[in-house]
Amino acid sequence: MHRYRSHTCAALRKSDVGNTVRLSGWVHRVRDHGGVLFIDLRDHYGVTQVVADPDSPAFKLAETVRGEWVIRIDGLVKARSEDTINKNMPTGEIELYAQEIEVLSAAKELPLPVFGEPDYPEDVRLKYRFLDLRRETLHRNIVKRTQIIADMRRRMGEIGFAEYSTPILTASSPEGARDFLVPSRIHQGKFFALPQAPQQYKQLLMVAGFDRYFQIAPCFRDEDPRADRLPGEFYQLDLEMSFVTQEDVWTTMEPVMRGVFEQFADGKPVTQEFPRIPYDEAIRKYGSDKPDLRNPIVMESVTEHFAGSGFKVFANMIASNPKVEVWAIPVKTGGSRAFCDRMNAWAQQQGQPGLGYIFWRQEGAVLEGAGPLAKNIGEERTEAIRTQLGLDEGDACFFVAGEPAKFYKFAGEARNRAAEELNLIDRDRFELCWIVDFPFFEWNEEEKKIDFAHNPFSMPQGGMEALEGEDPLSIKAYQYDMVCNGFEIASGSIRNQSPELMVKAFEMVGLSKADVEERFGGMYRAFQYGAPPHGGMAAGIDRVVMLLVGAKNLREVTLFPMNQQAQDLLMNAPSEATPTQLRELALRVVPQPKKD
Repeated sequence: MHRYRSHTCAALRKSDVGNTVRLSGWVHRVRDHGGVLFIDLRDHYGVTQVVADPDSPAFKLAETVRGEWVIRIDGLVKARSEDTINKNMPTGEIELYAQEIEVLSAAKELPLPVFGEPDYPEDVRLKYRFLDLRRETLHRNIVKRTQIIADMRRRMGEIGFAEYSTPILTASSPEGARDFLVPSRIHQGKFFALPQAPQQYKQLLMVAGFDRYFQIAPCFRDEDPRADRLPGEFYQLDLEMSFVTQEDVWTTMEPVMRGVFEQFADGKPVTQEFPRIPYDEAIRKYGSDKPDLRNPIVMESVTEHFAGSGFKVFANMIASNPKVEVWAIPVKTGGSRAFCDRMNAWAQQQGQPGLGYIFWRQEGAVLEGAGPLAKNIGEERTEAIRTQLGLDEGDACFFVAGEPAKFYKFAGEARNRAAEELNLIDRDRFELCWIVDFPFFEWNEEEKKIDFAHNPFSMPQGGMEALEGEDPLSIKAYQYDMVCNGFEIASGSIRNQSPELMVKAFEMVGLSKADVEERFGGMYRAFQYGAPPHGGMAAGIDRVVMLLVGAKNLREVTLFPMNQQAQDLLMNAPSEATPTQLRELALRVVPQPKKD
């Protein structure tokens, strides 16, 4: 028999009854039932119930073991009685009668419990992550993550993609976040950067003729943490294709992503044909470029019904500024004054003056609109709004007014808030879509200049003619995102492979041709030696896994994450460099002055 085990803790079945076996694992918990000890023994694969009665030669040692001790047990497999079968575990029809126990490793008193998985402070969980990872839910999430990545790899290989590894030490790149810099010892005063994404390298692979590239790529961004984005590093399914339109990218990757979701959705419905929603339409209907389509609320413009109306706040805004619009947020089943007042109070907590509303109720034979706005605009306009939005008795509508560019985010948050409050969202499904036709440029209010709205290497729609002759803020890009349940899970574009067009685009954001040659010299040179039309995308693996396992936070699907302060509490990183290390790198740490 093997030194440590003949079976795993998930392997034994009723067919093994009568056999003597050997198991090794962690003591999940110990229960004393009238002098008979029951030990749940756990390993990576599962749990087996072990019984030690007073007649067993192993009983005396069994009395000493505690939670998370690592032990070896030899014993006889017996069938459980009918009334003690546990149908919730694969080994629930048998139990192991202990004959010999060996303690392989004792455990000190635990800083956090493993069994039962009670809520525990995150700093303790991260400092003792090796214990946290023993917890069933987190352990299962990490295993599911590896399965999802393996499935992605398989699907990409089946459609002709090959995996190529790109460099980790590279040059700084404008991906929209801060770089992690790595000082060079050999070239003192100069720095490598960890890649925010393999963007330039994968485009260079297309120029080099490799046609279909993918990679499970580590990416590094020095940005503040939040629930759907970890500080430090994350992983993405990165890919690029040659001689393609954006339609080709969509039709290639939609079946891959749909298949991954269907494989791991535990039977929940998954969108079959992903809607393609222009960015402007998404903003207007949902107040977001990553809409949760499980939310049935769709916003509409009702400006005409308030123009010249008795509700002077909106009417005067419309009259004085042609950019002003009034958007309606129609909410089925929201027609109670209590709910409307809660929404209004929530809006004020967000720093808004309030949230105007109308709700409809039956008064005798008449369906009438109620609330201050209904009284101000009158029955005819109120009825016109109800008819346009398809509302009925027991429904409500909220209104936001101003320049859409300034209020659309709040309107989108109000849409989400209303659906959450009334439980209108079907949480047992995955709704996916493409958001397309993103703006190429945006206005940087802080620096008072034009900036790239997304990937600076995207192809502008209309090409050079658009860059030279159109309002920059009106130009769209061949840029697209994949969205699921309110999360952006992938982003991509058709790339700009023309050196002249590349220089022109960067000149419009204030960089000269010399800047382009210095900062993106590799791509700029490559594009002058025969660059194929190409495009691709990158899907965020962490977010995909988070959605599929139903986690609320990326730290629940990541092995060794940092905390909210971008610190690795387990390894105590970042840490100070030694004087010798700094001297070799010709660096000196300059203390920041303390803020008053």
